[in-house]
Amino acid sequence: MLRIPLADLTTTIHQALLNLGLSNDRAALSARLIAETDLDGVHTHGIARLPRFAEMVRNNAIDLLATPTTTTTFGALERWDGHRGPGNLAAHAAMSRAISLAKTHGLGAVALGNTTHWQRGGTYGWQAAEAGCAALCWTNTLPNLPPWGATTPALGNNPLILAIPNAQSPIVLDIAMSQFSYGTLASYAARGQQLPVPGGYDGSGNLTTDPATIERTQRALPIGFWKGSGLSFTLDVLAAMLSGGHATHQLTTDPLQEVGLSQIFLAIAPTSLATIEELTTIATGAIDSLHSATPIDPTNPPRYPGEATLRTRAENLRLGIPVDESQWQKVLALAS
Repeated sequence: MLRIPLADLTTTIHQALLNLGLSNDRAALSARLIAETDLDGVHTHGIARLPRFAEMVRNNAIDLLATPTTTTTFGALERWDGHRGPGNLAAHAAMSRAISLAKTHGLGAVALGNTTHWQRGGTYGWQAAEAGCAALCWTNTLPNLPPWGATTPALGNNPLILAIPNAQSPIVLDIAMSQFSYGTLASYAARGQQLPVPGGYDGSGNLTTDPATIERTQRALPIGFWKGSGLSFTLDVLAAMLSGGHATHQLTTDPLQEVGLSQIFLAIAPTSLATIEELTTIATGAIDSLHSATPIDPTNPPRYPGEATLRTRAENLRLGIPVDESQWQKVLALAS
């Protein structure tokens, strides 16, 4: 792994996006979002996804010139059409609008249809929390997760994000409906490592910790078994209903044609109901209680969602961002 300073990583991604055809301002924002994903240690959804993004631009799956438009408005709820534009830019704009609506009405929501992969979903939870808002957002995906009791993919792993503002220590949960995302499976497989817990099934229907086997069988394990399966299904249907976009069963299984996704961005302004001091007291009390739990391993105490991200971010700002050398060469090629 190389260590690349954040500024250098951002500048190189920016140039790669300019070369693909994004305008300067949009390329700058997209580059920042991608670089910050690696900064926070989510290496499966940062520069690792840039070559796929470039290929989808070249095959016309993604329209670089497209920006989202509002199609329907009702109070604090809006429906947007993403027009197959860059997914992270559309998602960032949708969450910005939801935050603006929340600060006016107490809560705000944008349902975004006909969009593309938003890259790291947690990005938009951090965006809301750092603006002083709580957030709930999710996306559907192409079929990559078997329903409980089935062997073939019919659900998406539909990432779900919950965010809570808390001064300099936001609480941000970013989870997929599969025990491990396919990006994480690929990362473990590339390192030749086993998963820490079973993440899917082998060809005989047995639970396995072998990531390459799960990639091959396409039988990832839903979180909470049947509960994750049910949650994936309901998130998908509600996102499609509210956004007017596609549901998972209407999406292709080709990752290079993963377009027409449906996403929801809900922001809540908690200061509409309570003071900052009251809110901070609640969050601090909950965090202190969690930290007081007796750890199984004293060297690995329990932590709240987002706590490890803040530590990783600080370390990578100090030392440089760890980047796989082969992935870095691909980014340099796109930027040259």
